[in-house]
Amino acid sequence: MVELVAEALDGVKLVRARRFEDERGYFTESWNARAFAAIGIDTRFVQDNHSRSVKAGTVRGLHYQAPPFAQAKLVRVSQGRVMDVAVDARRGSPSYGQHFKAELSADNGLQLFVPAGFLHGFMTLEDECHVQYKVDAHYDRASDGAVRFDDPDLAIDWGLPAARAILSEKDAAAPLWRDFASPFTWQGG
Repeated sequence: MVELVAEALDGVKLVRARRFEDERGYFTESWNARAFAAIGIDTRFVQDNHSRSVKAGTVRGLHYQAPPFAQAKLVRVSQGRVMDVAVDARRGSPSYGQHFKAELSADNGLQLFVPAGFLHGFMTLEDECHVQYKVDAHYDRASDGAVRFDDPDLAIDWGLPAARAILSEKDAAAPLWRDFASPFTWQGG
């Protein structure tokens, strides 16, 4: 069973899969196609990714892949705690430029579904974090892009000071939101 905890920005979903706990620990189905389809996530995932970050304050994002390689993601944390963020980058969307964030941790068992057309990123809130996520399109280097995580127009509170951020060269050089030419268009009604 999967519980829909919150829904925001026309498709971003915060979910929790049921855990069966006893003195040994717990068991959970982190992905079950039927259970997730029942709450509106019927995505066909093609790749699983696993990210390990050693230090608190590590930022990965805000990333995207442009069409036709745009990716929907289902993100969870198997060790540690992160602030996970999705930003609506679909031109014409009523929530364009708005973000949704949630703390995901191994303890709380929350997962974040991020539809295609959104920027995605996370900051580790403690040392030694493992983030695992499914995607519905294969990685394509030429379609890869990013927007600056600490953009003043987006005004995201990451849970730790931006000055503590540990960034890759790509993320440190990412453009600001105002300089971002979004390749995404809102298809809603």
